Amino acid sequence: MVTLKTAENALKDVYLGVVANQLNDNANPLLSKIKQSTSDVWGKEIRKMAPYGLNGGVGAGSENGALPKSGENNYVQFVTTLKNLFGTIEITDKAIRASEHNSGAFVNLLNAEMEGLIKASSFNLGRMLYGDGTGLLCSISECNVGQKYFTVDSTRNLMEGMIVDMVEVDGITKDEEFLGRRITAIDRTTKTVYVDRAYNSELLPDDKLCIQNSNLKEITGLGAIFGDSISLYGVNRAQNPWLKPYSKTSIGEINDIVIQEAIDSLEEVCGSNIDFITCSSAVKRMYQKYLGEYRRNVDVLELKGGYKAISYNGIPLISDRFVEEDTMYLLNTKDFTIHQLCDWQWLEGDDGRVIKQTQGYPTYTATLVKYCDLICDRPNGQAKLSGITQGA
Repeated sequence: MVTLKTAENALKDVYLGVVANQLNDNANPLLSKIKQSTSDVWGKEIRKMAPYGLNGGVGAGSENGALPKSGENNYVQFVTTLKNLFGTIEITDKAIRASEHNSGAFVNLLNAEMEGLIKASSFNLGRMLYGDGTGLLCSISECNVGQKYFTVDSTRNLMEGMIVDMVEVDGITKDEEFLGRRITAIDRTTKTVYVDRAYNSELLPDDKLCIQNSNLKEITGLGAIFGDSISLYGVNRAQNPWLKPYSKTSIGEINDIVIQEAIDSLEEVCGSNIDFITCSSAVKRMYQKYLGEYRRNVDVLELKGGYKAISYNGIPLISDRFVEEDTMYLLNTKDFTIHQLCDWQWLEGDDGRVIKQTQGYPTYTATLVKYCDLICDRPNGQAKLSGITQGA
């Protein structure tokens, strides 16, 4: 007979390992390249000593002269808080009772819930990797009072089924009226988003969307590393110019020379060896067009997680929907680490149970959790090329 205890055991012993593997290795091609570690976690914070520059204790001298003075390595301490990542599944009491004498039906029920959780979690993990930690998805272009739809500046971070909040342009979460709407449909041609309930109060231009309850709470992604905030990981950017990555705008048409200039600069300035290139699908198509015009073969590489990439001198080049339309990133993934308190785990109560009844409702929920953040040890070892055009 299928019982809640059966479900508990299945979630702990069968599904947890599979889900963790899927989210760590198969959620996103960039995520699969980034190492994960429990080191440098202190309480609710990550504190990491990041080296920069060279050891100064080197020099030439005379046969009997003074030896070089010691010059220890240069370090700065990165500090960031562990971000709280959650994913919740829900099963109704009716569904459990209907399948209590049919283990196959119950397995199908759990499989469907777990597949949905993996899909949603994979989407949002990929999105966060390229985000700036604020959780912002897009900006509102136009919204009429009393309507269940509005237009946005970009739909790349949006998907049907998302539950979203409205945030003011300065990052302040708006009042209750603007929270918890579920996206029911997206017209990606007109950039129109439809939600389950109308807005009865006025929205302002440039108000923004974020995932429910996630405003200013997401991991530190590439958007923050390449951003213009005063500090990164608690370190002042102006006082530490080495925190500034390579960035070149108004590229125009993409070609090998532009890419190689960035790679050469990173190698010469900080000894960074680029091992991963990611861009939007539009930029990838433009690069493939460039290769075709010069009659070059396009080599295909297979990456961890089953992803396929084209090759730039042996470096995988892959498109990702979360990269800005006109942008390419050149990364040394060895400089990135996801520091975590632990790997994915089920949220347990004092009684050790992971499945709990929703108070006042005939439903049961289980929540997957991970406490972590992404740190790049060497921001100046990364590059961003933007303003790439589609050409003639």
